Amino acid sequence: MTDAVAEQVLAALRQRGQTLATAESLTGGLIGQLLTEVPGASHSYLGGVITYATQLKADLAGVDPETLARYGPVAAITAEQMAAGVAQRCGAHWGLAVTGVAGPEPQDGHPVGQVFLAVAQPGNSPAPQVVELQLSGERTQIRRQTAEQALLLLAQELGMRPQSSGVE
Repeated sequence: MTDAVAEQVLAALRQRGQTLATAESLTGGLIGQLLTEVPGASHSYLGGVITYATQLKADLAGVDPETLARYGPVAAITAEQMAAGVAQRCGAHWGLAVTGVAGPEPQDGHPVGQVFLAVAQPGNSPAPQVVELQLSGERTQIRRQTAEQALLLLAQELGMRPQSSGVE
């Protein structure tokens, strides 16, 4: 299902003449991998950053250091700023970001499976869309579910209605 959603999202972006950039934390590039497996992805997917370390969320994705100091790397506002920041820094129409805890241990008071997804369009009037999830499973499952849910969120923001595979 995720492969089909990636293909559909890229087709929709291409049809609109729009581009996408990603900022990934817990997924470590999985979203970028899913997108670049689609032939012709380069028409719409510009690339992204892997901001696994907290400081890189500020340095590469444009998260305000004060946000990180106050809310930490796993927060809705952090995901929102990651999405807007990566889109702005990459010159993309859309930014897609994920941050959270894949496990196996909780992190800074956040339980395993707590994930924040965000989609933003820099400079446009719609406010960034941020979703909090509580996923379950092993680390690999949480990472895969996060990537799938992020692509589904982007699809919804593009006005598409793909369905989840129900792996939550």
